[in-house]
Amino acid sequence: MSQNIFSAELNEFISAWRNKPGNMIMVLHKVQEEIGYISEEAAAEVARQLNVPLATIWGVVTFYHFFKLNKPGKYNIQVCLGTACYLKGGDIIIEELEKVAGLTVGGLTDDGKFSLEAVRCVGCCGLAPVMTIGGEVFGKVTKNQVAGILDKFA
Repeated sequence: MSQNIFSAELNEFISAWRNKPGNMIMVLHKVQEEIGYISEEAAAEVARQLNVPLATIWGVVTFYHFFKLNKPGKYNIQVCLGTACYLKGGDIIIEELEKVAGLTVGGLTDDGKFSLEAVRCVGCCGLAPVMTIGGEVFGKVTKNQVAGILDKFA
């Protein structure tokens, strides 16, 4: 497998971190930043470049919830299910997204436009329930607002 699956900048980053303590997490974060998730091919390339078993890489990416194993949609939707958001209806927002967009948590729409994640906290508890799309925060979301919010990204 060739190094050209990553950008030159990412390959340089991996090279610079190759022998540093804690390198694997830093490298995996950078890989996810570049390609949006940790694909099988990317995991194998990281294992090769860091000279560690692929099983070690998979152990890390499956243990830490931050790492995504599936390609996200063009617009990644995050619905907070932290305590405040859950109590104010975060689960209802997810149910509405399932109805309106056919999304399931961890899923992707057929056209690749939207993906859905349930997250623990986005730091906006006063705006509960909160949903983010592509980094834009929507607070005090009701199920009746979901379709209109998605339309903004059509």
